[in-house]
Amino acid sequence: MASVSQWIEGARPRTLPNAVAPVLVGTGAAASLDGAVWWKALLALVVSMALIVGVNYANDYSDGIRGTDDVRVGPLRLVGSKLASPAAVKRAAFACFGLAGVVGAVLALTSAWWLILVGALCIAGAWFYTGGRNPYGYSGFGEIAVFVFFGLIAVLGTQFVQAERIDWAGAVSAVAVGSFSSAVLVANNLRDIPTDTESGKRTLAVRLGDKGTRTLHLALLVVPFVVTLILVARTPWALVGLLALPLAVKANAPVRSGGLGLALIPALAGTGLAMLAWGATTALALGLG
Repeated sequence: MASVSQWIEGARPRTLPNAVAPVLVGTGAAASLDGAVWWKALLALVVSMALIVGVNYANDYSDGIRGTDDVRVGPLRLVGSKLASPAAVKRAAFACFGLAGVVGAVLALTSAWWLILVGALCIAGAWFYTGGRNPYGYSGFGEIAVFVFFGLIAVLGTQFVQAERIDWAGAVSAVAVGSFSSAVLVANNLRDIPTDTESGKRTLAVRLGDKGTRTLHLALLVVPFVVTLILVARTPWALVGLLALPLAVKANAPVRSGGLGLALIPALAGTGLAMLAWGATTALALGLG
């Protein structure tokens, strides 16, 4: 029987910046259009966090029943370690998806009804990442999905439900956040190349190989700071986003130094921290602009 602390660890709190950063940036983008609505921002945060915890539990469940997590290098997995039953973890995942759906529906009904369809797509994407007969995460499409769902949709959706429109600053910011989010997954999958290869999980990291995956992580971390320079056209305050650059350099250090296994866990956490710092500073800059 898993303890409360083990359930929290199983939710993978290191990935929470993937949920928080897009809402911060989307709210900043809405504020730049004089459209920030704080209660909608809070509801968007609930949706985003519920989705990411839900996808983490769903991943734990699906990988656990397939045996992918039987031998792990990284953090705790509830099903793989037999601390919780697959049914319990599956229920936790769907409870999170249900919460995201209900709160998302409230946001949709106060802005645009068709956002309910977008929300349904997000929930389906979360489940079929590792769930179902042919999970797309096992075929190398995980990073693309993270870029779309926790980058483009999360940032632009947050901006839209508040300002009731999107603009170019929101769009390029969404690309930056999506790149950060993908980099988090790249760091995770780089660490897991040996075990994923053995279990037949053909992630993008497995397909690219060790060297290519390390190059991809660096490239994805460069994108947000290029976006920072682009955002200067909206406001010179955007340059404060460069304050996150040392964190990104530090996050990439274990990757560029050839770290393996447990040595890559700081890259995962560090990439998330850099994303959160970039998101907070950029949101503030857009709001001031």
